[in-house]
Amino acid sequence: MNNVLDKLNWRYATKMFDTSKKVSKEDLNTLLDAARLTASSYGLQPYHFYVIEDEDTRSKLRKASYDQAQITDASYLLVLANKPTFDESLVDDYIDNIIETRGVSRENLDGYSQMMKGALMGLPDAQKNSWTANQTYIALGNLMTIAAEMEIDTCPMEGFDNAQYNEILGLNDKNLNAAVVLAIGYRSEEDQTQHYPKVRYSKEEIITHI
Repeated sequence: MNNVLDKLNWRYATKMFDTSKKVSKEDLNTLLDAARLTASSYGLQPYHFYVIEDEDTRSKLRKASYDQAQITDASYLLVLANKPTFDESLVDDYIDNIIETRGVSRENLDGYSQMMKGALMGLPDAQKNSWTANQTYIALGNLMTIAAEMEIDTCPMEGFDNAQYNEILGLNDKNLNAAVVLAIGYRSEEDQTQHYPKVRYSKEEIITHI
């Protein structure tokens, strides 16, 4: 357990990436599997992950990110996109997946299906967007933790023009919305922020036992 805490103390939001070091495809795939295996509400996974490697696309995204260098300098750029709205197909597709994966009958899942639809379909669009966006942050946290375990650096980023990202990546036509971005790579020795002591509230200040 101490090793986990050591890795979490080791990680920081990397400001400068070493462009000469590249995260391997094998390690990237491990991170993507971690994202895919992340828990989500009801297991519905109302999102899609984009791995941006194309230099021209990343150059455009950098301009839409207030010229932050991590966008182009990291080994990979992950865009976590949520579904801003949804209909019953979100649940129906998941039920189909359960049937195929577990070999159960549709009738056995009817109650579960109706429960999910009852909880979700009546939500206003703004609340649907908020709920699905929150799911992407669960995946983001898992990605960052697994990356730290692998001593791969990351920088989570919300500082970008959401509408421009959606246009550049063609997300609007796919009922997707760029919720948050994660730059993945290896820290530069010149990044002085890696040497800053980590600033966090003490357990006494931030945790209450009841």
